Amino acid sequence: MTELAVIGGSGLTRLEGLQIVRREVVHTPFGEASAPLTHGLLGGRNIVFLPRHGAGHTIAPHKINYRANIWALKDIGVHRILAMAAVGGITPPRAPGSIVIPNQIIDYTYGRDNTYFETDLSEVTHIDFTDPYCAELRERLLHAAGSAGLSLVEGGTYAATQGPRLETAMEVKRLEQDGCDIVGMTGMPEAALAREMGLCYATCAVVANWAAGKGEGPITMEDIDATLSGAMGRARALVIRLVREL
Repeated sequence: MTELAVIGGSGLTRLEGLQIVRREVVHTPFGEASAPLTHGLLGGRNIVFLPRHGAGHTIAPHKINYRANIWALKDIGVHRILAMAAVGGITPPRAPGSIVIPNQIIDYTYGRDNTYFETDLSEVTHIDFTDPYCAELRERLLHAAGSAGLSLVEGGTYAATQGPRLETAMEVKRLEQDGCDIVGMTGMPEAALAREMGLCYATCAVVANWAAGKGEGPITMEDIDATLSGAMGRARALVIRLVREL
């Protein structure tokens, strides 16, 4: 049985070192997932990989079918999901190039299909979302990083914004006042949907740039890509170590 799924974000549309066994299209009540699920071996262990933005990185954050993605992974028997994400850094020490394992999230998105519990209910369903990330998987990530000699920033609050545009400097200032440490566009409703499905879900966030107003000059995709090309190598090493230790 495949225990772990990795959802790849910007900078990780494929998982280097993954020995592909097969690809699977899963039909869900909510439509098609972002891409076929890729089954393979990483470090000698079975995992599933799903590129959140599609195989060609063509699906914008607000257009991702989050419900189909999570449903498909649940449907094939996955129990744990490691979500990779490229984010902007708001507070030190979450500087470009660092890897953050957040422990909280604030949702600023709107208009997204964000729950499975809305039709054909026998009663209204609420989930506990006090701690949005799976404590067990977070601890395993931190342990894996220590074993691999990789430095991580433990903890922080992820601000999930709508996108696809980047934020204004004043918006980032407000996020910081709200207690946010990093900002991205895909953290929600993905985390909440995983909780609704009873899945163990954690995020590994790679800081691609200083958020608006926190660095010098404009934010360019060239700078983001250059940062991600280096940092994602360490993120992949973390994934491989995690898989070996599961």
